[in-house]
Amino acid sequence: MKEILEQLEDKRNRARLGGGQKRIDAQHAKGKLTARERIDLLLDDDSFEEWDMFVEHRCTDFDMEQQHVPGDGVIIGYGTINGRLVFVFSQDFTVFGGSLSEAHAEKICKLMDQAMKVGAPVIGLNDSGGARIQEGVASLGGYAEVFQRNVMASGVIPQISMVMGPCAGGAVYSPAITDFIFMVQDSSYMFVTGPDVVKTVTHETVTAEELGGAATHSSKSGVADLAFENDVDALEKLRHFINYLPANNREKPPQWPTEDPADRLEMSLDTLIPNDANKPYDMKEVILKVADEGAFFETQVSYAKNIISGFIRIEGSTVGVIANQPLVLAGCLDIDASKKAARFIRFCDAFNIPVLTFVDVPGFMPGTSQEHGGIIKHGAKLLYAYAECTVPKITVITRKAYGGAYDVMASKHLRGDANLAWPTAEIAVMGPKGAVEIIFRKDSGDAEKIAARTEEYRKKFANPFIASKRGYIDDVIMPHSTRKRVARSLAMLRNKNIENPWRKHGNIPL
Repeated sequence: MKEILEQLEDKRNRARLGGGQKRIDAQHAKGKLTARERIDLLLDDDSFEEWDMFVEHRCTDFDMEQQHVPGDGVIIGYGTINGRLVFVFSQDFTVFGGSLSEAHAEKICKLMDQAMKVGAPVIGLNDSGGARIQEGVASLGGYAEVFQRNVMASGVIPQISMVMGPCAGGAVYSPAITDFIFMVQDSSYMFVTGPDVVKTVTHETVTAEELGGAATHSSKSGVADLAFENDVDALEKLRHFINYLPANNREKPPQWPTEDPADRLEMSLDTLIPNDANKPYDMKEVILKVADEGAFFETQVSYAKNIISGFIRIEGSTVGVIANQPLVLAGCLDIDASKKAARFIRFCDAFNIPVLTFVDVPGFMPGTSQEHGGIIKHGAKLLYAYAECTVPKITVITRKAYGGAYDVMASKHLRGDANLAWPTAEIAVMGPKGAVEIIFRKDSGDAEKIAARTEEYRKKFANPFIASKRGYIDDVIMPHSTRKRVARSLAMLRNKNIENPWRKHGNIPL
């Protein structure tokens, strides 16, 4: 018995050492944690239960039969974050560069299958050189098995990818299917083809960081939701983020204790909107003052800044927020903003998270680049997401709600449950100046007449009262009471039950 126990402990020690101390030191020299250190930081103390520690690859080509490391480059198991169950896999770059073999893929698939059975989130800590070339098509098949499970788990359990090193080729498509992608600055990158291939094919010279680094994907492409400073910062923020999410699509969002009164008034909001309708203000101030304890976890902070997305809590329960940002492009909806908001809304709808929308939108962005880029189809994605959404939807119009953008931004016509407006709201087909120049084109040369007509239009239409007369706005509220009114609406909608017509699935305008 003693001999068997010693053999077991020896095997465990070999597995814990991964690719060896030299490679661990190299990982640390790059400012990166090892796969096991990452799990230790992410999960609650002493909560990790590891599976398949002794799994090894089965490849015999290219002298691989002489190179066996227990675990085969990925650590899998389950544990808790703040007492809540999660499943985790962490790729080990010290073992064959974290490359994915058939056995490596089988471990990830096993983990995902179990997570689906029990209804708990899956977190992937990605740090891999890609497919294990020595295994050829068996490795590619392993990737496809993982992709299939990503798709089946989509909308059933939350899936989060934390890219903490290289992620290239076919490996990028698993994170791409997951709900959120986080990256680490200066040490992680994602691309389908690397800089060398790009140079050979297109003759462009580009670094890995420029091509697919954290800054590129969090600000330009929108592939990543957030970029963190280092491994420790990333894992601490991930622990915080998971607190907002339910475990699966059959549960409501978690409830956390709060001492922030639901009926708290914020008098400063009464003076937030400038007298000049063309002057911007920061919509984040509204969000922070409505949220419990002023806490807001914003997603895609650096991408499509003209729209804001993220999570707050009201009375301790998670709420998803979408808001136009007047500080950027006057809060116009463009291609990137439409895609960003639509995907966020669909996530909230899949996981029973109410959607709160703050509206100050002058319309869709005009111009040839937007039209040629497909603003019609991309804008329709946002419309589709709001219209299909069945969770509680609360809309607050703070200032402008013009044209088709008024319709799209969770209007009453798209089954908004509680549609509120501040007295400063302007709900119309377009702004007063543009409307008058069209209606009274014949007077275009007379500045005094146009000014008078503009003021007449503003008084008649650029307010919330025409819409409220028709029931499109449920109430005109004082800005300082926004948190109280939103909280009451959420309480009223707690048991909302609505179902869309049966269908295999809709055909969203992709």
